[in-house]
Amino acid sequence: MNYIYDLHRTMMSQKLILVYDGDFTQETTKSILAMAERNLDSSGEESGIKRKVFNVMVEALQNIVKHSSEQGLTAGSLVSKSAIFMISKDDKKYCVMTGNPIPKVHVEKLTGNLNDLNSKDKEGLKEMYKDIIKNTQISEKGGAGLGFVDMARKSGEKLEFAFHSMDAEYDFFCLKVNILREKE
Repeated sequence: MNYIYDLHRTMMSQKLILVYDGDFTQETTKSILAMAERNLDSSGEESGIKRKVFNVMVEALQNIVKHSSEQGLTAGSLVSKSAIFMISKDDKKYCVMTGNPIPKVHVEKLTGNLNDLNSKDKEGLKEMYKDIIKNTQISEKGGAGLGFVDMARKSGEKLEFAFHSMDAEYDFFCLKVNILREKE
């Protein structure tokens, strides 16, 4: 039973205001967004900040839903489709954080794409966004690669990411997007 208190203490120390761990569907996403929207509305947060946080949340959740279908049975083990979504808030920023399994074969390309994205300034991100729109190639997952670019543009911050090995075929992809609460 100590884990309940330990989890509560961790959530308080990390200033987590919303955590969901489990399978992600369109219905789950709608519920999470509704809860987060109520939380943001009741906090009295400035509308521009709320809009940025909400937009980043939508992109992050869509990313999880789109890629959750890739998980399944692997060589002798079951990789859970379970993912995690969290929001924290302190005096200076909101953090939207996600974690989900991805096939190891995608890690190198994703790392390169995120490093490239993080190397861009505001104008560079705008150009990247325009290029993707102009050369739209919708993937089989239904995306054109705009999600990460949109999160970086909306947040105005670099995307933080890491990969943790789960088994021989899957890594757990962790993403953190910071949204400053102060006006620029």
